[in-house]
Amino acid sequence: MTRTIIESASKTAIIGFDQPFTVIGERINPTGRKILNAELEAGDFSRVEADALAQVAAGATILDINSGAVFSGKMAEDPRYADNNFVEPTLMRQLIEVVQAVTDCPLCIDSSVPGALEAGLAAAKGRPLLNSVTGEEERLEMVLPLVKKYNVPVVAISNDDTGISEDPDVRFAVAKKIVERAADFGIPAHDIVVDPLVMPIGAMGTAGLQVFTLVRRLREELGVNTTCGASNISFGLPNRHGINNAFLPMAMGAGMTSAIMNPVTIPVGPKKLAEKRAEIEAKGIILPADMDDEAFCEAFGVGSTKAKPGKEMEAIRAANFLTNNDDGGAEWIRFNTASGGTGAAGGRRGGRRRRG
Repeated sequence: MTRTIIESASKTAIIGFDQPFTVIGERINPTGRKILNAELEAGDFSRVEADALAQVAAGATILDINSGAVFSGKMAEDPRYADNNFVEPTLMRQLIEVVQAVTDCPLCIDSSVPGALEAGLAAAKGRPLLNSVTGEEERLEMVLPLVKKYNVPVVAISNDDTGISEDPDVRFAVAKKIVERAADFGIPAHDIVVDPLVMPIGAMGTAGLQVFTLVRRLREELGVNTTCGASNISFGLPNRHGINNAFLPMAMGAGMTSAIMNPVTIPVGPKKLAEKRAEIEAKGIILPADMDDEAFCEAFGVGSTKAKPGKEMEAIRAANFLTNNDDGGAEWIRFNTASGGTGAAGGRRGGRRRRG
């Protein structure tokens, strides 16, 4: 059985055919997160600490650390900040040090900048996962020597100099090329985790079928573990959680062994709470004077003020149980009886309608 070992100073995560599905938490990533990006530019890492702890509590067994920030404010002071090759190595080291100070969860070092990858490898304790290498010749020659030097596993993304092909046979060929080139460096197949690239189902109706077929081939013909950006499948569609919840167990059934994803339901903020309270009161519903924000959210189905495991985590845990990767259903039972679980039982408290 293929097993990919990722370690922190004190914990081991195993991605494998005979293992529970591995969740790689994606939240520590400034791309598309304006507030986090601004905080990092100001040297504030408090949100990073909170995101790390929330993802581990929700069930992530590896944390992805992405340093792709854009420090536009600092560019005016120093033009070097316009270059990610200058920004990311220092930021990656800082992010890893901050995260390792609050959790011993194994890490995944994520950057397109070789200097940031090496800075992360130097700062990370244990045996992190490196994210990533592609089939482009220049990238292979830059990243594979790092993988060999530090003896770490690596995510291999199935695109090359020609871009991302819509043909699954081409994406398989790129993955095979990377595995073969890695072998030339003495890197075994069990240290390659292939991302076959999930296309949005809204743009390509065969995207789901393609990735299921690709995962089976990668497992059976190359003997490698697999991963993906799980939310890509639902991009641009309504009720993305519904699609993701169906996709993940189906991908697991096809042989996928991990995913880079958000394991946390984003807490409801003050603005949404205020809007929902105003809406409820406008309907003539009198709310109890002692109803706190969390009770209000529960009563009216608007999520939670706390970071909790997302619905996708419920689907993954159920699939682990159904594929005999949850011994006796212990994790499923724990998840559904713990107060933080999305499946936990709980009462509902509501208000009373004002009589006319």
